[in-house]
Amino acid sequence: MSESFSDYIVYVDESGDHGLNSIDPSYPVFVLVFCIFHKRDYVQTVVPLIQEFKLKHFGHDQVILHETDIRRDRGSFAFLKSKQHKSDFLNELTDLVQKAPFTLISSVIDKQAYRQRHLTVENPYHIGLRFGLERIFYHLRQQPTLTHIVVEQRGKVEDNELELEFRRICAGENYLHRPLPFELVFADKKSNSAGLQLADLIARPIGLHILKPEQSNRAFDIIENKFYRNSRGNKHGFGLKRYP
Repeated sequence: MSESFSDYIVYVDESGDHGLNSIDPSYPVFVLVFCIFHKRDYVQTVVPLIQEFKLKHFGHDQVILHETDIRRDRGSFAFLKSKQHKSDFLNELTDLVQKAPFTLISSVIDKQAYRQRHLTVENPYHIGLRFGLERIFYHLRQQPTLTHIVVEQRGKVEDNELELEFRRICAGENYLHRPLPFELVFADKKSNSAGLQLADLIARPIGLHILKPEQSNRAFDIIENKFYRNSRGNKHGFGLKRYP
């Protein structure tokens, strides 16, 4: 490994849309998740876990594990219309996430509350990105070398806006008022990336937990101990940032 690169890599995905004009009352939040992997753990544990899972259930490893498709029994996941098959599949997938070694940071934007409090609004994705990068820096502050932040492509205009905002934040427009040693990497939507798929699987359970904390949510229970925490063991405001 080049000495100019850090020992970590970060994969990012979202749940919900970042629009503020028409807010879905059933899911009025925008969730951005950052899964931080030590590269050794990623190569030796995470990727093999996901490959083994795919080969067992599909016979090949080209299926993209996408939370929405799994939830709706769509495409390659049509076989999950059987209640027993779905239960077994989800239990194994939950166990996989539990075994995967990573640290989790998530920004959750309450879009309705944000719009009500601010006359001038900012793109929720950009807000969540800033919160996330600041906390990743705190978590990896002993890593002065370059850490790559991998996001999924969303469209030319959105990607250009995101890259501009990313550069602004890393240039010093952040809470710390200092440069951040991060570089943005765009991945194709069809990219068969283990890290992006894992991030996709855990984003919605976080949003559901915020909206309905009293509701049973096994997926959230599994990832709860993966959140980045402060020295007192508190995840709120650290690994889990809610805004406003």
